[in-house]
Amino acid sequence: MGEQSSTAAPFVHQSSYVDDGTSIGKGTKIWHFCHILKGTTIGENCVIGQNCMIGPQVQVGNRCKIQNNVSLYAGVILEEEVFCGPSCVFTNVYTPRAFIERKSEFRQTLVKRGASIGANATIVCGVTVGRYAFIGAGAVVKEDVPDYGLYVGVPARRIGWVCKCGISLPRQGTGKLTCAACHSSYTENNNQLSAIEELV
Repeated sequence: MGEQSSTAAPFVHQSSYVDDGTSIGKGTKIWHFCHILKGTTIGENCVIGQNCMIGPQVQVGNRCKIQNNVSLYAGVILEEEVFCGPSCVFTNVYTPRAFIERKSEFRQTLVKRGASIGANATIVCGVTVGRYAFIGAGAVVKEDVPDYGLYVGVPARRIGWVCKCGISLPRQGTGKLTCAACHSSYTENNNQLSAIEELV
């Protein structure tokens, strides 16, 4: 599913700022009014939309798409091919107060390969969003999300499973699910989903 790696130099729009001490991979595009802070690593062939702030010390994998108005703070790690919808929110302090310094309490948030986070969703710090999981628009995630989990609501709860291709999976038989779109097959066991035949 992944795109071929580009040999082109990264593109940074003239209205954006990239601090010294950052790494931006080949083929990555950073659009208007963004700020990439020191210590941040962004992989190859990413697309960073308008008005995004990334860093400091953030890791973004290859082929990620970060839509407009997203901030990725210290402690956030995106693996490859993660989609962050417009204005989705990440935090890094669980109990913030303006008058108490809590930089030593940053909690790591890990979004695994291929996961999608819908527009205006909030990912509360300290959780892991599993591979190819799908977080619905406006959801508030406060717990770990399993691979392929479909989560919606406030607080977010699992309402089903999604295929690697992003389509909701219908149940077919005992514990078996097959994607109507790409025909990948999965088995469900103990609230976990495992691929049998998966879209390549």
